[in-house]
Amino acid sequence: MRALRILKDVDIVVCEERKEGARLLSHYDIQKPLIPLNEHNESAASAVTLEELKNGKNVALISDCGTPLFSDPGTLLVKKAIHTNIKIVPLPGASSLLPALIVSGFDIKQFLFYGFLSPKREHRIIELLQLKKEHRSIVLMDTPYRLMQVLRDVSEVFGASRKLSVAFNVTMPDEEIVRGTSADLLNYFSKNNSKGEYVIVVENLK
Repeated sequence: MRALRILKDVDIVVCEERKEGARLLSHYDIQKPLIPLNEHNESAASAVTLEELKNGKNVALISDCGTPLFSDPGTLLVKKAIHTNIKIVPLPGASSLLPALIVSGFDIKQFLFYGFLSPKREHRIIELLQLKKEHRSIVLMDTPYRLMQVLRDVSEVFGASRKLSVAFNVTMPDEEIVRGTSADLLNYFSKNNSKGEYVIVVENLK
């Protein structure tokens, strides 16, 4: 409710993609000017938005899904706003990280959020070999189309018996949580054409 009130009160909404931003505002019958800010135009869009803020406008930053800045664009804009002493108010909202950890069933008193592995397999293998020494639970993310590749590499480096939890489309109506060994998950996802945003949690070493 607070987030909706903010979206209704601000002068401008900065969104990751115009289409998704417009869809969200339309769903709640909100009409606001949109400024797209994404990985392709982050510098220019941040400069434009900063000028609006300096002119006294109130701006809300949203992403296509999840939380802005968390594996999403917006960091440059926030840094510029901080440097210019512009007040920033963080609003709690949907995030895949903690829900994925909570439902994993693993020890999460301590965990490592590693995020996105390299898209290049040779670099990804090196990263995983370094992570193999980690004793805490590990959180990995990647693009939807690279799930099988990542699972194969995790299974190869960490071993087929290492337990994983994969959380699909967390907080969405089609949310799906799949747990098991890396071998189990490779078998499951090779037979089930699951598509969507996902988070992989690798069980801590005991």
